[in-house]
Amino acid sequence: MTATDGPSANGGGPGGGEARDASAVDGDFAGPRRGDTVAAVVRQWQAVHPGLDTGPMEIIGRINRCAALLQQAEDAPLRRAGLSRPEFDLLGALRRTGHELTPGELARETFSSGAAVTKRLKQLTERGLVERRGDTRDRRVVHLRLTEAGRELVDGILPAQLAYETAVLSGLDGPEQGELAALLGELLTQLEGRLGALRS
Repeated sequence: MTATDGPSANGGGPGGGEARDASAVDGDFAGPRRGDTVAAVVRQWQAVHPGLDTGPMEIIGRINRCAALLQQAEDAPLRRAGLSRPEFDLLGALRRTGHELTPGELARETFSSGAAVTKRLKQLTERGLVERRGDTRDRRVVHLRLTEAGRELVDGILPAQLAYETAVLSGLDGPEQGELAALLGELLTQLEGRLGALRS
């Protein structure tokens, strides 16, 4: 296992740590830790390969571990509303752009595949949160917009979701959060521009 591995199906993560469940995440987020699971994995690799540069592992491994823990914990306000994060992202894209979007545009807005968007839209449409309108000039094109119920749901959830995310980040003070946001923004910009070239 490397430091970039996520948790296993039984909740274990790098270093064999056990993930917290969703109810635990609703509680106390603050408090420093003496060492995270990735640090333990890095120490193990350094013992096996003393000359190995583990710097990238210490960054990518922690990003992946944080993402995995957040996915396991889920988002409490969304869970209570019966929504997954990807479903809320679709609703949020329709709300924040303020106009109709095609499925392809929604896929680009939410960084999702077309097949995944189609599946989620079917569920959201059946719940009465999204409605479809055919294009008057091209029958192959579908336009999507929120229903009144969809707008009310998004507007009702967003403040609670932001409060939840604030609690998740409460262990970092304001300047630390700003610095982290800037660094992650820089990394994301580079990846969005260069990841295709790295894969080729």
